Amino acid sequence: MPSAPTNTPVNLTEKIKNLALIVAGILCAGMGLKGFLLSSHFIDGGVTGISMLISATLHVPLSWLLLIINLPFVVLGYRQIGMGFAVKSAAAIAGLSLALAVVPYPDVTKDLLLTAVFGGVFIGAGIGLAMRGGAVLDGTEVAALLINRHTPLLKVSDVILVLNIFIFGVAAFVLGVQTALYSILTYVAASKTLDFLLNGIEQYTGVTIISARSEAIREAITTTLGRGVTIYQGKRGYGKRGDRDLDMDIVFTVVTRLELPQLRTEVRRLDPQAFVIQHSIDDAEGGMVKKRPFH
Repeated sequence: MPSAPTNTPVNLTEKIKNLALIVAGILCAGMGLKGFLLSSHFIDGGVTGISMLISATLHVPLSWLLLIINLPFVVLGYRQIGMGFAVKSAAAIAGLSLALAVVPYPDVTKDLLLTAVFGGVFIGAGIGLAMRGGAVLDGTEVAALLINRHTPLLKVSDVILVLNIFIFGVAAFVLGVQTALYSILTYVAASKTLDFLLNGIEQYTGVTIISARSEAIREAITTTLGRGVTIYQGKRGYGKRGDRDLDMDIVFTVVTRLELPQLRTEVRRLDPQAFVIQHSIDDAEGGMVKKRPFH
């Protein structure tokens, strides 16, 4: 009996891709830190920001602080997510520390605004690339996820926001208000760059359409937009007693942000009274979501 085919080449390619992403993330984050922020004493948010704040006040090498302060979060990542994630993250953080210690990054500019913005862009790009490779360069997300699991009322984003408010508040007293304000700008630039790298212009939106002309809308989505749809069977009712209890088809589809305006235009053209609900989707895979309908 012949053995089943293995996926070794695919797995190896994926591992090489992830390694390349992590290495690129390390080099980008190192550029943001050493090439922009450190000379102006600006900081980022999260665990990296705490490390930079301590380094600026106690004059301890940042490369060592990144290793020491992130270590507990790597252990948490091992317990909560798994060994593979912990090993990748530990290696990525150690790589960033090594890059800061040995790579001769140039001090790009003395302009404070450019330093804040582009330092944040490089750090955000570095964190985003590393996350695409399956690792983190900053343990903040791991800590926020753990707190969220034990305190469901606090979302991960809320935990990160509270932590960063505390960090930048301390920075205002220790480093000065102007430096703290520039550091907030750095954090915003890093967050936006990270969001773009993880989601990009292809961030997906789920759209639910309730209309009496559901068949025409389904045909427009599949023909004009080149998208797949899912049809749900539902009932429509409104009024105090749920009058007009009518059976109807409910159309659901997933599109990118670029395709959303065209979808809404088509729906409004076919049925101006259609009820349209849209919500963000972190990621989507399979089906027709990866196929571009534009020519």
